[in-house]
Amino acid sequence: MASAAEGDVGTRTELSGVLLSAFEELSLNKLATSLGASEQALRLIISIFLGYPLALFYRHYLFYKDSYLIHLFHTFTGLSIAYFNFGNQLYHSLLCVLLQFLILRLMGRTVTAVLTTFCFQMAYLLAGYYYTATGNYDIKWTMPHCVLTLKLIGLAVDYFDGGKDQNSLSSEQQRYAIRGVPSLLEVAGFSYFYGAFLVGPQFSMNHYMKLVQGQLTDIPGKIPNSTVPALKRLSLGLVYLVGYTLLSPHITEDYLLTEDYENRPFWLRCMYMLVWGKFVLYKYVTCWLVTEGVCILTGLGFNGFEEKGQAKWDACANMKVWLFETTPRFTGTIASFNINTNAWVARYFFKRLKFLGNKELSQGLSLLFLALWHGLHSGYLVCFQMEFLIVIVERQAANLIRESPVLSTLASIAVLQPMYYLVQQTIHWLFMGYSMTAFCLFTWDKWLKVASAELVQKRLSPSSQHSRAPAPGQRSRRLEDMALAAVPLPPKSSSGAKGETLVGGAEGPVASQGSPLHVALSPL
Repeated sequence: MASAAEGDVGTRTELSGVLLSAFEELSLNKLATSLGASEQALRLIISIFLGYPLALFYRHYLFYKDSYLIHLFHTFTGLSIAYFNFGNQLYHSLLCVLLQFLILRLMGRTVTAVLTTFCFQMAYLLAGYYYTATGNYDIKWTMPHCVLTLKLIGLAVDYFDGGKDQNSLSSEQQRYAIRGVPSLLEVAGFSYFYGAFLVGPQFSMNHYMKLVQGQLTDIPGKIPNSTVPALKRLSLGLVYLVGYTLLSPHITEDYLLTEDYENRPFWLRCMYMLVWGKFVLYKYVTCWLVTEGVCILTGLGFNGFEEKGQAKWDACANMKVWLFETTPRFTGTIASFNINTNAWVARYFFKRLKFLGNKELSQGLSLLFLALWHGLHSGYLVCFQMEFLIVIVERQAANLIRESPVLSTLASIAVLQPMYYLVQQTIHWLFMGYSMTAFCLFTWDKWLKVASAELVQKRLSPSSQHSRAPAPGQRSRRLEDMALAAVPLPPKSSSGAKGETLVGGAEGPVASQGSPLHVALSPL
């Protein structure tokens, strides 16, 4: 009787587990469908916002606790987030973390260890891109893995620097050099920290260890007073999310591929490209502001004090929002966007190429590395190549104005400053739009189609040529049509367009461009 009862209980327990799992899947599917997004996108958004309750738990129950408990908490929560989003494919990150730990222990603080780390981690990431990438944003294991790749390469370099004579290192290298020998649990906690596992930001092993040791607080011996700064970044991220949600049905990259866009007047295509080029970046801004809030809440965002004694919480800031919104120069946008990734490339790649003796070559190789790190699509190479050329032209134009007495005098006229600013912003975001076209459309056939629309004038049939000269009675109607055309339009029916998911469209249902969940999270 006892065995029969136990078997009955076991059957009921198993059945309850199956029903609970089915209920969860059904709920996620229904909710994702109602929001016009894929289930993968919904899981990703839930995981990002889940960082806030996890950070609160850490603040109240684990701050100043034993280090191994904190590492275990970060490892367990990060792995849970990975499994929730990617299932058994979390083994990719586990494998790379474990092998990286073995490389550090077996090869030590050597150049061989650094080169092995760089080659293995980048090769693994590129192989993942090759086998999983599609023509859309992909919600695959490669999305957080690109963030992990930079973390592990930076870890190897800092560990190598830790074995050098301190006097031979720059002040920056001394700050990040790892003197001790990280344990497997420390490497895992650093790699899977829930506030940055999916989309960043980047931070060093030393900074992470300061968090674990309770040093990242503005009140020594107490929990950091970071709730208000964290909520400010979260609120700002939600503002961008709402703005993106309201405008996304009217400003889409899909429209760039339609015949309706090709048939618009040149000035209207430029206007649309200008608006779209600024707007398309809002999805990245939203993502980074929300995750920055999580890092601030845990204390990871603590960055010392200002001269007046006020605490700074920008250690994990990936955006300088005011600079991003107001700068009229391309270099200003670069300085305000994806800050931590750019700082990582400068610290671990660009400055390490100093032996080449050529700054432009080092910059070009750094941008090539960034392009490959994003993926294997040709659009990434074109985007960063255009960025490189535009920055060079912008600097030469600034030097020309500075060295010319006439141009300098004209540029200093206060009354004309608003007009200069408007012209600069127009040129700035127009070229940004064309750079982002290749970045967002990925494949050469798509971005080349948009580029050719500006270079090739379509031949008009006799009937269309006749229609170019409207009768006097039709003129008011044509002017009205042009006024309506000035408003960015959603794409009309495109040939076999499937739409886009949040970060990947190869699997699952199509995500609506107007969905609040349509926030592309692939790192820029």
